[in-house]
Amino acid sequence: MPNTKNIQQVEELTDKLGRAKAVYITEYLGLNVEDITALRREFHANDVEFKVTKNTLLKLAAKNNELDGLDEYLSGSTAVALSYEDPTSPARVLKQFTKDHDLPEVKGIVFDGDIMAGSEFKRIADMPTKDQLLAQLAALLSSPMTKLVWALKSPMTDVGNALSNLKDQKSN
Repeated sequence: MPNTKNIQQVEELTDKLGRAKAVYITEYLGLNVEDITALRREFHANDVEFKVTKNTLLKLAAKNNELDGLDEYLSGSTAVALSYEDPTSPARVLKQFTKDHDLPEVKGIVFDGDIMAGSEFKRIADMPTKDQLLAQLAALLSSPMTKLVWALKSPMTDVGNALSNLKDQKSN
């Protein structure tokens, strides 16, 4: 018979998995308290929730959200990084953190309902942010307009320069 604490944790995890745009399942064993605290602080600064959880409770929450296929990633010590806004932000935080530390290792990823192996983590971490993509789009859209303005303006400048040169020649 499950106790009320576990039931509440499954309900909480079910809700969080349902709302999250991305879930990164990580292996955290081997990190000391200082490193985990630094990682949590970095996650918090990027609006990502990092939670250590029991595999059995996470399996039940995944089943409640109809996420089949997570069982192979739920072994050993498990912590999840949940992102409710930007699905790539946990990957960027983990990438930056693993430059200085060997852990945590990403075991699996749930990205907008799709389940992927942890090996996809680096590809996701290298994706540009939404703001970067919007800036690139704005630059691409404004470039032809700028070239058109210069193309239209150039003949007028040439005519003005020719008239100015003609005026200078007539005055000499």
